[in-house]
Amino acid sequence: MSENVVALTDENFEDTVAGAATPVLVDFWAEWCMPCKMLAPTIAEIADDYAGKLVVAKVNTDDAHQAAIKLGITSIPTVIIFKGGRMVKRFVGLQQKADLAAAIDEVLAE
Repeated sequence: MSENVVALTDENFEDTVAGAATPVLVDFWAEWCMPCKMLAPTIAEIADDYAGKLVVAKVNTDDAHQAAIKLGITSIPTVIIFKGGRMVKRFVGLQQKADLAAAIDEVLAE
Protein backbone atom coordinates (compact mmCIF):
# COMPACT_ATOMS: atom_id res chain seq x y z
CA MET A 1 0.00 0.00 0.00
CA SER A 2 1.24 3.50 -0.84
CA GLU A 3 2.33 5.78 1.98
CA ASN A 4 -0.36 8.16 0.68
CA VAL A 5 -3.19 5.68 1.41
CA VAL A 6 -4.93 5.86 4.78
CA ALA A 7 -6.42 2.73 6.38
CA LEU A 8 -9.90 3.44 7.75
CA THR A 9 -11.80 1.58 10.46
CA ASP A 10 -15.31 1.89 11.86
CA GLU A 11 -13.83 4.10 14.57
CA ASN A 12 -12.11 6.68 12.35
CA PHE A 13 -14.21 6.52 9.17
CA GLU A 14 -16.69 9.29 9.95
CA ASP A 15 -14.11 11.74 11.32
CA THR A 16 -11.75 11.16 8.40
CA VAL A 17 -14.38 11.52 5.68
CA ALA A 18 -16.33 14.41 7.23
CA GLY A 19 -13.29 16.23 8.54
CA ALA A 20 -11.14 16.21 5.42
CA ALA A 21 -10.23 19.55 3.88
CA THR A 22 -10.05 17.87 0.46
CA PRO A 23 -12.25 15.30 -1.28
CA VAL A 24 -11.81 11.72 -0.05
CA LEU A 25 -11.68 8.61 -2.24
CA VAL A 26 -12.50 5.45 -0.29
CA ASP A 27 -11.83 1.96 -1.64
CA PHE A 28 -13.94 -0.73 0.06
CA TRP A 29 -12.16 -4.07 -0.29
CA ALA A 30 -11.42 -7.44 1.33
CA GLU A 31 -8.34 -9.64 1.41
CA TRP A 32 -10.11 -12.56 -0.33
CA CYS A 33 -11.47 -10.41 -3.21
CA MET A 34 -9.46 -10.92 -6.41
CA PRO A 35 -10.87 -7.83 -8.24
CA CYS A 36 -9.96 -5.82 -5.11
CA LYS A 37 -6.39 -7.04 -5.37
CA MET A 38 -6.35 -6.13 -9.05
CA LEU A 39 -7.59 -2.61 -8.24
CA ALA A 40 -5.07 -2.03 -5.41
CA PRO A 41 -2.17 -0.84 -7.62
CA THR A 42 -4.51 1.65 -9.33
CA ILE A 43 -5.62 3.03 -5.98
CA ALA A 44 -1.97 3.36 -4.90
CA GLU A 45 -1.12 5.22 -8.14
CA ILE A 46 -4.06 7.58 -7.67
CA ALA A 47 -2.95 8.23 -4.09
CA ASP A 48 0.50 9.20 -5.34
CA ASP A 49 -0.78 11.18 -8.33
CA TYR A 50 -3.24 13.23 -6.25
CA ALA A 51 -1.20 13.59 -3.04
CA GLY A 52 -2.14 16.86 -1.35
CA LYS A 53 -5.28 17.27 -3.45
CA LEU A 54 -7.23 14.17 -2.39
CA VAL A 55 -7.27 11.87 0.62
CA VAL A 56 -7.15 8.25 -0.55
CA ALA A 57 -8.31 5.65 1.94
CA LYS A 58 -9.07 1.94 2.07
CA VAL A 59 -11.67 0.15 4.18
CA ASN A 60 -11.33 -3.59 4.71
CA THR A 61 -15.00 -4.61 4.81
CA ASP A 62 -14.18 -7.72 6.84
CA ASP A 63 -12.85 -5.48 9.62
CA ALA A 64 -15.07 -2.39 9.26
CA HIS A 65 -18.58 -3.79 8.98
CA GLN A 66 -20.43 -0.71 10.21
CA ALA A 67 -18.95 1.70 7.66
CA ALA A 68 -19.79 -0.71 4.85
CA ILE A 69 -23.33 -1.36 6.11
CA LYS A 70 -24.05 2.35 6.62
CA LEU A 71 -23.12 3.06 3.00
CA GLY A 72 -24.94 0.04 1.58
CA ILE A 73 -21.83 -1.70 0.29
CA THR A 74 -23.09 -4.99 -1.16
CA SER A 75 -20.35 -5.66 -3.72
CA ILE A 76 -16.64 -5.09 -3.63
CA PRO A 77 -14.57 -3.45 -4.78
CA THR A 78 -16.63 -0.30 -4.35
CA VAL A 79 -14.95 3.09 -4.67
CA ILE A 80 -16.73 6.16 -3.33
CA ILE A 81 -15.63 9.77 -3.65
CA PHE A 82 -16.78 12.10 -0.87
CA LYS A 83 -16.67 15.88 -0.86
CA GLY A 84 -17.58 17.85 2.23
CA GLY A 85 -18.54 14.57 3.89
CA ARG A 86 -21.13 13.77 1.19
CA MET A 87 -20.94 10.96 -1.34
CA VAL A 88 -20.59 12.49 -4.83
CA LYS A 89 -19.42 9.54 -6.97
CA ARG A 90 -19.72 5.77 -6.58
CA PHE A 91 -18.11 2.99 -8.62
CA VAL A 92 -18.81 -0.72 -8.17
CA GLY A 93 -16.46 -3.36 -9.54
CA LEU A 94 -13.04 -3.18 -11.12
CA GLN A 95 -12.42 0.28 -12.60
CA GLN A 96 -9.92 1.73 -15.03
CA LYS A 97 -7.55 4.37 -13.70
CA ALA A 98 -8.63 6.81 -16.42
CA ASP A 99 -12.28 6.58 -15.34
CA LEU A 100 -11.45 7.17 -11.69
CA ALA A 101 -9.08 10.01 -12.57
CA ALA A 102 -11.76 11.68 -14.72
CA ALA A 103 -14.24 11.51 -11.84
CA ILE A 104 -11.65 12.86 -9.38
CA ASP A 105 -10.75 15.71 -11.73
CA GLU A 106 -14.46 16.57 -12.06
CA VAL A 107 -14.91 16.64 -8.28
CA LEU A 108 -11.75 18.71 -7.78
CA ALA A 109 -12.95 21.23 -10.39
CA GLU A 110 -16.28 21.81 -8.62
